[in-house]
Amino acid sequence: MKWDSGPQAMKLSIIVPVMNEAHELPALLERLLPLVRRGCEVIIADGGSEDGSTDIAECAGFTVVRAPRGRARQMNAGAAHATGAALLFLHADTCVPEGAGVLVDQALSGGAHRWGRFDVRIAGRPAMLRVVGRMMNLRSRLTGIATGDQAMFVTRAAFEAVGGFPDQPLMEDVELSKRLRAISRPARIARCVITSGRRWETRGVWRTIFLMWRLRWDYWRGVPASQLAEAYR
Repeated sequence: MKWDSGPQAMKLSIIVPVMNEAHELPALLERLLPLVRRGCEVIIADGGSEDGSTDIAECAGFTVVRAPRGRARQMNAGAAHATGAALLFLHADTCVPEGAGVLVDQALSGGAHRWGRFDVRIAGRPAMLRVVGRMMNLRSRLTGIATGDQAMFVTRAAFEAVGGFPDQPLMEDVELSKRLRAISRPARIARCVITSGRRWETRGVWRTIFLMWRLRWDYWRGVPASQLAEAYR
C-alpha cells in the first residue's frame, strides 16, 4: 500500500454521490487527487446528472458509476464497485483534511472500531454555522449517530454485515449508524471535514436547524422516511 501509515494499511475507497454537481466537482476532484496519489480509490456515483457532471469526472480520469437516483442507492452502487477494505462516503460539497486516508486507517486499526466519522465544520458567512457544527459534533459523541456531512467511513465487512445503506430517501445515514452501532461504537476523528453551508444559507439558518431537528424527532417516532423526504423538499 502507498500510505505513510505502513505496509499493512487498508485500501480506502472514497465514494461520492452526485446529482447535478458540475459547479462543485472540479474543486472536489482537485482536492481528492492527493489521496488518489497515495493509493486511495475514488468513485463518483452519479444519479442521472444532466449538467455534465459525469463528463467532468471522466475527463479528469475518475471512475464514474451510474445508479438510480437517490443518495442511498448511489452510495450502495459505488460501494459495490469499490475494491477497498474501507469505505468513506463523501458529499460533493465536503472537503476532507489532509492525510484523511491515514487518519481513517488509524481509526479503524486495532479492531476496536469498525466504523466512524469526522468532526465537521460548516463553511459560510453566518456565525451561527460554527455553532451548528459544534452541536452536530456533540450530538454525535453523545448518541453514536453520524450524518453524511461528517464523512462517515466503515470497513467493508461491517458495511456488508448490516446490508449497506437502507433503500430510503432520507435519514439513510442515521439508519446506517443505528445498525453499525450494534457492531461497535463509532471512531471519532477530531480533524474536521469542512462542508458547505449552502443549505443553511439558502433556506435560512434557524429555519433549517428547526426543520432538521423536527425531521429527526419524527423519524425517531416512526414516521416513514418517504413522508419525511416530502417535508424536507
